[in-house]
Amino acid sequence: MQAVRVLRTAVAAALAAGLATTALAVPALAAAPAPAGHAVTRQALEVNVADGVPGAVAAARDDRGRWAGTAGERGAADRFRVGSITKTFTATVLLQLQAEGRLDLDDPVEKWLPGVVRGHGHEGRKVSVRQLLNHTSGIFNYTADPAFQKQVFGTDFLEHRYDTWTPEQIVAVAMRHKPDFAPGASWNYSNTNFVLAGMVVEKVTGHSYEKEVERRIIEPLGLRATRAPGTDPRMPWPHSGAYSKLSRDTDGPTYEVGELNPSIAAGAGEIVSDTNDLQTFYRALLKGRLLPPAEMREMTDTVATTLSPDARYGLGLIRQRLSCGTVVWGHSGGIHGSTSEAHVTRDGEHSLAANLNADWTGDSQAIVEAEFCHKPAKPAATTATMGATTAKTGATDLAGPGN
Repeated sequence: MQAVRVLRTAVAAALAAGLATTALAVPALAAAPAPAGHAVTRQALEVNVADGVPGAVAAARDDRGRWAGTAGERGAADRFRVGSITKTFTATVLLQLQAEGRLDLDDPVEKWLPGVVRGHGHEGRKVSVRQLLNHTSGIFNYTADPAFQKQVFGTDFLEHRYDTWTPEQIVAVAMRHKPDFAPGASWNYSNTNFVLAGMVVEKVTGHSYEKEVERRIIEPLGLRATRAPGTDPRMPWPHSGAYSKLSRDTDGPTYEVGELNPSIAAGAGEIVSDTNDLQTFYRALLKGRLLPPAEMREMTDTVATTLSPDARYGLGLIRQRLSCGTVVWGHSGGIHGSTSEAHVTRDGEHSLAANLNADWTGDSQAIVEAEFCHKPAKPAATTATMGATTAKTGATDLAGPGN
């Protein structure tokens, strides 16, 4: 599992820095007994809060119905920034455009974005749109640029949180560096790939990336809590705090970072949603409601990653084999003050979405393992037993019929 956790760090934390911690009470909710199958998932939320995450929420659907649980400073209906889960939305739009005959995923990026991928060895003529979507392009990851990190993920964030970044400016940051490898020669997670993918959507359609996501996914599925905010820094209600350390020093001060201009993430990580909408999206996707069979086969055609034999990458979609052997499809996401998970079985029948309102601590993978493998989460070495901490975490369960 350590290798998988390393992969998750690359995926979920690529757009994140840290989180601030305060133990706040959970909003009052009408409690109902948790279905037996979700008791371990509830315990994983409690363990995360006991280990320093201010708040945690998870929701699941299976053949028994719907369940949602919270712990600490979180409400079951809270909106949050989903970070790299956005990548699945972006890939879905591009696959729809291919199904409509408006582009081919094997088109060179240069065809749609002439002159954009160029410099220090980058060459858009040699990179395909498909290689953007499965991270085999070799294009440098802009969030690894030291100057960008200082301004966006360090304490300089407090001064620059409302700055607007254009996709062109973001790609220019990446072009100052050499490629990681020749196109198709290896695999490396790069947020630049999906900023470019969002730019291709705009070039092909003549509409903004946000408009296409809304028209093609959000509106047809009735995702009322989901939006692609563009440059709007505000968080929609309801929501609770989002916390970061803005530093590698986890003992330093903590900051509330919920408001930020999401243009720093664009098609790689800008979307806001909740646990209910994320499940609806991934269930619809894996059940074939958003893509024709041919495009669905392409999306789920995976490549090996360089970080874990248990996780393979499709087109904006991760295939992960869990410790119990269960295979789930979905994505992880990390951005300032937010760590998210959204996964579903291949038949689309068992789904989970979860969020921690922290980015420097917590183990969201433990929530995934708890739900699909019934594997109890282990507290950190310094954490008291669950019997001593349950009252402090303020955990709440909500259960309901329907699937």
